[in-house]
Amino acid sequence: MDIVLSRFVTGGLTMKIAFDVDVLSKQMSINDLVHQVADWGYKYIEQSPHPRINPFYKHPLFSKECEEEYRKALKETGVEISSFICVYRWSGPTEEQRKMAVANWKKMIEIAVNMGVPVINTELSGDPNQQEICNGMWFRSMEELLPIIEREGLRVEIQSHPYDFCELNDEACDMVKSFRSKNLGYVYSSPHGFFYDQGKGDVRHMLKYAGDELTHVLFADTFNQTLDCRYILNPPSLNQRGREDVSVHQHLNLGMGDVDFDGIFETLREMDFANKQLKPDAPKVGGDNIACVSIFGFPEKMNEWAPEARERIENELLKK
Repeated sequence: MDIVLSRFVTGGLTMKIAFDVDVLSKQMSINDLVHQVADWGYKYIEQSPHPRINPFYKHPLFSKECEEEYRKALKETGVEISSFICVYRWSGPTEEQRKMAVANWKKMIEIAVNMGVPVINTELSGDPNQQEICNGMWFRSMEELLPIIEREGLRVEIQSHPYDFCELNDEACDMVKSFRSKNLGYVYSSPHGFFYDQGKGDVRHMLKYAGDELTHVLFADTFNQTLDCRYILNPPSLNQRGREDVSVHQHLNLGMGDVDFDGIFETLREMDFANKQLKPDAPKVGGDNIACVSIFGFPEKMNEWAPEARERIENELLKK
């Protein structure tokens, strides 16, 4: 098996290019998904919620047998885990949900440290219809978890997600920046960008607003859900530019939707995103910045799309 690994060192650039294995986790074993990612030329895996490791909202699992299978596959391929994704109800809206989520977080931190994974990225969660209570719950959870995160030397990265209690880029950035901690970063997810600024899609502003806290970018395309008939829902009353209580987005191959990828890549080059962590004044917690291919929904097309997306990121951000 010929494996072409995508960690570039050209000109001192060391940004990690990872593949989110969500699309594979439903189709194959852990051993097979690690080998598949290697075959596509990736050096890094972003481990999204997996039913045997870190299921959505539930307590982490990761049995001894599961860990041994994962470690063996990583050793065989030379692939590494750049980051875990976990999604818990740490912003409630109930206190019982919040407490269980904090317990889940503590276990997930333990797993990440044990596996030598320096980054965990996550979502704000909560309920957009109860923003005030969820905002308070989230800050309460952060006050409890941040000392543990800092003690363990991890970088935890926050993104707002469609239907989280906060969906806006600038507000989420301000929340992350308010802690003034080098152990916290911000994730910009391109398929969520039309939620981030209510349909404007101004990727240049959003990335620049994140600034030094931007440590992770997710790459996938989507349609602008605020435009009429980009998505058609029934009953017709739901097609009112997202005003009803419904959130719709996709994770398509780059170029299939409405996302301004030329603007994203140009801005990331201006920000020196690929080289950011090498600067003397940059935070070293968590290591290099991460560019992650986050394409879901079409497993039958991944043999073409996964290498194609990786190659575009390499050409846009890592080659002079």
